[in-house]
Amino acid sequence: MMLALFIVLPLVCGFAAWILGSRGSTAGRWISLAGNAFNLVLAAWLWIAQASGSLVPVEGTWLALSSMPWIPAYGISFTLGLDGLSLLFVALTSLLGIAAVLASWKGIQEKVAFFHFCLCLVLAGINGVFLSIDLFLFAFMWELMLIPMYFLIDIWGHEGRHRAALKFFLFTQIGGLLMFVAIIGLYLAHAAATGLRTFDYRLLLGTALDPTRGMLLMLGFFAAFAVKLPAFPLHAWLPDAHTEAPTAGSVILAGLLLKTGGYGLIRFVLPLFPEASRSFAPIAMWIGVAGIIYGGFMAFSQTDMKRLVAYTSVSHLGFVLLGVFAFNVQALNGAVIQMLSHGLSTGALFILVGSLQDRLHTRELSRMGGLWSAAPKFGAFGLVLTLALLGLPGFGNFIGEFLVLLGAYRASVSVAVVAAIGLVFAMVYSLRMYQLAFHGESSDTKEVRDLGAIEIAALGAMIIALFWLGIFPQGAMDAASRALGGILGILGGTA
Repeated sequence: MMLALFIVLPLVCGFAAWILGSRGSTAGRWISLAGNAFNLVLAAWLWIAQASGSLVPVEGTWLALSSMPWIPAYGISFTLGLDGLSLLFVALTSLLGIAAVLASWKGIQEKVAFFHFCLCLVLAGINGVFLSIDLFLFAFMWELMLIPMYFLIDIWGHEGRHRAALKFFLFTQIGGLLMFVAIIGLYLAHAAATGLRTFDYRLLLGTALDPTRGMLLMLGFFAAFAVKLPAFPLHAWLPDAHTEAPTAGSVILAGLLLKTGGYGLIRFVLPLFPEASRSFAPIAMWIGVAGIIYGGFMAFSQTDMKRLVAYTSVSHLGFVLLGVFAFNVQALNGAVIQMLSHGLSTGALFILVGSLQDRLHTRELSRMGGLWSAAPKFGAFGLVLTLALLGLPGFGNFIGEFLVLLGAYRASVSVAVVAAIGLVFAMVYSLRMYQLAFHGESSDTKEVRDLGAIEIAALGAMIIALFWLGIFPQGAMDAASRALGGILGILGGTA
């Protein structure tokens, strides 16, 4: 039951942080930090074991499987599976969980114990999404992420937090309900065809579906994942949620919750509905391109630094949608690297912006300026993260976008050419943001306090991981290769 630790440990730490943290503000912080650190060590050990060959697949591409009955009368079980693809995202969850705790160390001073309970509950749900291979359990974990994230925004957010939290809840809840209806539809279709009632992902693969039913069920899954990604035009909840969330909430939103959408597309939409996915692929790729261009244009027009970074997610994750539906190994590898790199770079940027807001009490770029001379550590970390955001070689973002465009070119030249325009937008809005915030002069920034040791530790770890993905991306691609190869085999995609 080792895989269950990734879910159970955050739950236990969350309740412990809530109970013991009520006696002192630091107890909840240390408990949350320790739980995430343990999960990161466990993920690193599994990664090293699979890379060295000592952890071999036990069934197909699965490195580890764990199953116990839950509601056997309806074919529901607590089934978890780990392969190289889910391992990458479980490791990312643990790393960004640590970063979120560190980012909130001084920023959260009210209801600290309950804050860390909500944070740990969200992380437990996210790990459950990445590990569940029973579709009923997957839907349960999908909803588990929603409520505590709502509280993180609504209780500890900024001025417009109530509206932003409600908007986040409505969009994601509607998408989740559509997916649950589709899960029930797939369950019933499989039972009608085989006489076996099960929600087991492995058994549902290859379920015979007529084209119309297959397309409708696929769209139910796609709607939930597209909202979470977020894909244009289902992104409307994102800018408000990011802008109003506390720093730790923005880190979890950008770094992890959005990745559950991309992961769901790869893990569930493509292999469960291969024919419907192929039919829908041209539309999905153009939706991805629309998000790339729209997100870049909107980011350029923002004056609120946090809102600007939020819109960059719409643009950068458009590349993920494009890569997923290109149906070749280069594009899929690129989508995975892009998700990992985006989680690290955008999560780090939200920590940077949150630290600035705590000091300056504003997110307006026009009131910043001169930060390079007033706070050189802010300037240095801001420069590195800006270069990552625009996709400079040496960072994982460059590798992800390059591989997606390479794979997309093989699928559709016109789509790849239009998507490449997004790289120009990224350069323009990234450099504009850095110029306005860190150069020039402003009276508001002359006395700003520079980054502290805790903030430097969180940002440094994420930047090191970004460099690793940019210089040695083969390690991540090797980890995911078996899983992606199995999915491409079902699709009949190209290597």
